[in-house]
Amino acid sequence: MNPFRNLGLIFISIIFVVLFSAQIIYAQVGGSDVATHRAQLESDLAVIEAEIDAQQVLLSDKQRERVSYERDVAILDAQIEKARLSIRARDIVIQKLGQDINGKEEVIGGLNEKLGREKQSLAQLLRKTNEIDNISLVEVVMGNQNLSDFFEDLDSFDSIKIALQGSFVEIANTKDMTQSQKRVLQGKQEEEFELRDIQRQQKMKIEKQEADKQAIVDATKGVEAEYQKLIKAKEKSAAQIRTELFTLRGSAAIPFEQALELANIASAKTDVRPAFILGVIAEESNLGENVGTGTWKIDLYQCYQSIGYITAAEKQKAAFLKITSDLGLNPDTLPVSRKPWYGCGGAMGPAQFMPTTWALYVDRIAKATGHNPPSPWDNGDAFMASAILLMDNGADKGTAYSERLAALRYLAGWKNAEKSSYAFYGDDVMALTAKYQKLIDILQNS
Repeated sequence: MNPFRNLGLIFISIIFVVLFSAQIIYAQVGGSDVATHRAQLESDLAVIEAEIDAQQVLLSDKQRERVSYERDVAILDAQIEKARLSIRARDIVIQKLGQDINGKEEVIGGLNEKLGREKQSLAQLLRKTNEIDNISLVEVVMGNQNLSDFFEDLDSFDSIKIALQGSFVEIANTKDMTQSQKRVLQGKQEEEFELRDIQRQQKMKIEKQEADKQAIVDATKGVEAEYQKLIKAKEKSAAQIRTELFTLRGSAAIPFEQALELANIASAKTDVRPAFILGVIAEESNLGENVGTGTWKIDLYQCYQSIGYITAAEKQKAAFLKITSDLGLNPDTLPVSRKPWYGCGGAMGPAQFMPTTWALYVDRIAKATGHNPPSPWDNGDAFMASAILLMDNGADKGTAYSERLAALRYLAGWKNAEKSSYAFYGDDVMALTAKYQKLIDILQNS
């Protein structure tokens, strides 16, 4: 019996077992239970998204109606229900992403085991090949092995070695691809957690409106005439509007009339509607816990480092230190947005620009304002920066659609702007814009 031929058959069997085990791994990941659960989640999500759309239609219809007790109560109910449905939808998406990440982890674990077996098999083959290489022709003849059989065995070993090396490369590539996919999924999951938390903050706002609704019910007992009296009593005079404080993040609040003046100046340079600029600034200042009480070292630099974004951390640090150095300010005393639980902070001033983004716009802001260098913490510079970015995002077209889309791009960038999960931000900004447009109209007619 030829021992070399048997050895070749053994290694061929090893390859077969390894490849078969890999198929088992993939079969387990893609099992029927997982597929069934995923299909159920997708079905649940579709139902909830349809309900969200229905609430939006109801909301839009009610907003077009004449101001009345019934209308305003229905609007508040629709807003609250829409927020609750949005949170449920995000929960389902997070479950799907978590399931996908677990699947990827199983695949990577299986591939790691397979790589280990491949390495051992290849090492054994190389050792045997080395033994053959060290056998002289005399030893072959003295061992009574047929010379043609010997060279046939050598060809078999070469083929097996090439096959194993090719398999090794293929598995390594698959592992790299799977790990890359896992990183993408983890990023999406972090994004979804962030959205869910922001939506909870939005829900808290709406629950306040629900309390206001109850106050209306208690005050009017559901009688339309009483509600109309209440509406008249709440209408603001021009004098009240001028003195009303406009909240800014990372800066002291200013009178509404001053905020409007800054918005008008920015609008004249960009053709972005003043009320829309005010809506975006107000949304940025009031959304969530990120209220400009952080520090650059902890909430920006250390945070980016802690999640592995070393290059980004250095870029943000360099940009922040240059901004403060150019302004002659102490970086350690300047407020930035505080790190929320789901990501990093570091955004600056009322317009909430990140340092690297401000660096991209600094020359245009300086040209528009005449301040060189401009400051993210200066209200006028911040309003101008916001207007320029919104103009770049398409808000200067002046339509409701273009403004809403520009707001979404302001929050999420162009790539994610039209995702349904970000719709709440656009809705919030447009509602604030409508509110401020009414106040502007009162001031202009006074």
